[in-house]
Amino acid sequence: MILFGEMRMDMTLGDILRAARAIDGVADCTPLVPSPYMSMAIGHDFLLKLENMQPIGAFKLRGALNAVRSLPPGTAGVTCCSTGNHGRGVAFAARERSIRAVICMSELVPQAKVDGIRALGAEVRITGRSQDDALAESQRLVEAEGLVEISPFDDSAVIAGQGTIGLEMLMARPDLDHILIPLSGGGLAAGIAVAARAIRPGIRLTGITMDRGAAMHLSIRAGHPVEVPEVPSLADSLGGGIGMENRLSFPLCRDLLDETILVTEDEIYHAMQVLYFEDRIVAEGACVVGLAACLSGKATPKGPTATVITGRNLDMQTFTRVVTGQDIQLGDRIVKGRPYGA
Repeated sequence: MILFGEMRMDMTLGDILRAARAIDGVADCTPLVPSPYMSMAIGHDFLLKLENMQPIGAFKLRGALNAVRSLPPGTAGVTCCSTGNHGRGVAFAARERSIRAVICMSELVPQAKVDGIRALGAEVRITGRSQDDALAESQRLVEAEGLVEISPFDDSAVIAGQGTIGLEMLMARPDLDHILIPLSGGGLAAGIAVAARAIRPGIRLTGITMDRGAAMHLSIRAGHPVEVPEVPSLADSLGGGIGMENRLSFPLCRDLLDETILVTEDEIYHAMQVLYFEDRIVAEGACVVGLAACLSGKATPKGPTATVITGRNLDMQTFTRVVTGQDIQLGDRIVKGRPYGA
């Protein structure tokens, strides 16, 4: 058990070790590889945890698999709200257990992610224009059809599953000084933080997100969960609220992260180009916020540093426009393109 001031955290390293056993052989041990370009840019080793290599192309499989495998026999089905990757993870895990899965998503989710979930045999419900709308539909299905809801971030089994990433990173590199964590609803950040603080208490942990619709960042600033408008972003996987009744991921992120940083769409655009041209990696905009923070000077690591390349389930037309230096339309704004190296 972890104690922080007056708050008791019931998430422990033991929970994460149990999750590691639960997902063993399916969603474990992705590579942690150096980025020579980013290492030169920050003056220290910079490592990439390649969660884009998971069977569903994203880290979300860890938490979803741990949660679904922990359900009692006879469970009729599961539901969740998702910006894409959590839904894919729940669909994969539900198919493995031969139970029904209904994934609720907003109209802002890219079609490629919707198609990927349907390909895994899940039902998809498109509801409203925000993660909060999708959450409301998921909660309705719990009441109306008796499905079990698996939160993308505010669920102890999900957080423990995501925490296995931090466990693996520090097993591979016990000398890590700083972890840069893409930050959305906080399941990934909370899980990594619990593992990292237990193994290496002095490590620096930074949550990073886009500067529009930064729900967890603004909630931490306010001291309680707040609602934010959800807008299109190159880092679409980081969109959505954290839930006004958030019980776990908010307090864990608030108490365990050293800081949160916002990056702009232009900085995300450039970092996507860097990851592609320098490391030859195709990845979502959400993956590169750690790179963006360092390249912009907003994060200044003092020692060996790592970030999580969270997934590869992106719209390839948008990605092609980014790497070829073309303009990108994001709702009411345009991100001006520039060829890499120009």
